[in-house]
Amino acid sequence: MKRPTTPAADPSVPAAAVDLSADPSVDPALPSGPARSSGAAPTPVPRPRADAVRNRERILVAAREVLVEQGSGAPFDEIARRAGVGNATLYRHFPDRAALVHHVVLFVMDRVTVQAEDSLAEESDAFAALCRFTHAAADERIGALCPMLAGDFDGEHPELIAAREALAAAVETLVAAGQEAGLVRTDIGVGDLMVALSQLSRPLPGISCMAVDGFVHRHLQLFLDGLRAPARSELPGEAATLEDLRRKTM
Repeated sequence: MKRPTTPAADPSVPAAAVDLSADPSVDPALPSGPARSSGAAPTPVPRPRADAVRNRERILVAAREVLVEQGSGAPFDEIARRAGVGNATLYRHFPDRAALVHHVVLFVMDRVTVQAEDSLAEESDAFAALCRFTHAAADERIGALCPMLAGDFDGEHPELIAAREALAAAVETLVAAGQEAGLVRTDIGVGDLMVALSQLSRPLPGISCMAVDGFVHRHLQLFLDGLRAPARSELPGEAATLEDLRRKTM
């Protein structure tokens, strides 16, 4: 099976990852809804400039790559340089490190959710859809999320909860489709898939990210072959859900 790849550049940022208030062309003093005076016509909501949207996309992509390579303490200067923007532009969109990490996590989760939905909708074979999603999620650097979620990261932020629920629903639907078709073993859960995906796609400490990228998809495919039905072994323990993982790790 030929593995689809997801380009790391030129992404379309999902709506949940776009914060219009970060756009300097939007005047925060303008009302975002109907005018308060009786009988006044509604005031249209200003739209961000196209160049501001493009800058934000470039920053999120660059930040994702730099944070994967150097960790959550990566310098803003390097992120701005790789995004091709000035430091002032970066700080205008993301005033501090917490804001940047928050939006990178949302960016990755939203894109992985889309990958799950598209894989199931566009592949006629449920196991092929699962394989396509898993490889695409690795290309989105989902394995780098775990280190970002440590420390003082706000794991209960409403935006994060919504993104997490959407991701869980999409992947659960994908796995269930494979199990119902008799193509995926029934003694695994979404949590099993996501833990393996995270572990197999996360760069090892002290090793160049690019040096191990070539092995990620080989090892992921070996893992995926182990998910095929009928199962050839009995797994110890119980199938894990994403909620199980959240309770144990966050």
